[in-house]
Amino acid sequence: MGLYDMSGNVWEWCEDWSGVYSVTPQRDPLGAAGGSSQVLRGSCWIGEARYCRVSYRDGSTPGNRFSILGFRLVC
Repeated sequence: MGLYDMSGNVWEWCEDWSGVYSVTPQRDPLGAAGGSSQVLRGSCWIGEARYCRVSYRDGSTPGNRFSILGFRLVC
């Protein structure tokens, strides 16, 4: 049991709003307090291999529904 690297399967929805991170070094930065798009991480099965990593971020409107978007359940 544990967490597994699933990068490249589907883009993972994150709770964070999309925005620019601070330029100062931080651990687990919170990102923007609000906005119109939420963070997606990890790319998807039709994306380029260089983007299939959890540090790669993109954003999308929360209402979007596509086969390349998903989320990870953690218990």
